[in-house]
Amino acid sequence: MSPARTDHDSRRQDVSEAVWQVLAEHGFGGLTMRAVAAALGSSTGLVTHYFAGKRELIAHALDILEVRTAQRPRRAAPAPGLAALRTQILNILPLTPDAAAMNRIWVGSWDVALSDPELFAAQTLRYERIRAGLRTCIEDAQRLGELPDGDPAALATTVLSFTHGLVVQALFDPERLPAATQTRLVDDFLAALTG
Repeated sequence: MSPARTDHDSRRQDVSEAVWQVLAEHGFGGLTMRAVAAALGSSTGLVTHYFAGKRELIAHALDILEVRTAQRPRRAAPAPGLAALRTQILNILPLTPDAAAMNRIWVGSWDVALSDPELFAAQTLRYERIRAGLRTCIEDAQRLGELPDGDPAALATTVLSFTHGLVVQALFDPERLPAATQTRLVDDFLAALTG
């Protein structure tokens, strides 16, 4: 019985890799059962064995995206407070080709998440977690005297809004906003917050 389970798990991993390949090459707009089957080199029947429909396929793709985002290499914060906040922002930005690809997929996921109540709720929770991490850094920076007192939750929203705005601009205009320019803009933004 164990070998069959191993084969099933291995095949599911192959299907997941095919889903990721389609996402990376075509985004959510190109994520179809047929495209996944083609990437897998199999029939759509095999893919429908794992996903009953497009919605399940998209939900799985978002799960894969979240896991890969969590597992990608990240900068370590050199210190708590403002340094940690800077590090979190830089870890989100498309500063490398891999980070740019990941961000393109995330931005592409917004449309599908906005149109489905369950995916919308899951995406809302993801952003709440990001803001909570930023808020912790802000609270530390306020306690250390690096940032003025104020509402850390509101400031976390502002920081994430700045960060996502920069992500979108960098994706659409990478020549004008290379990694060094993005980093400088982050430093300018943080300097303005400390003022």
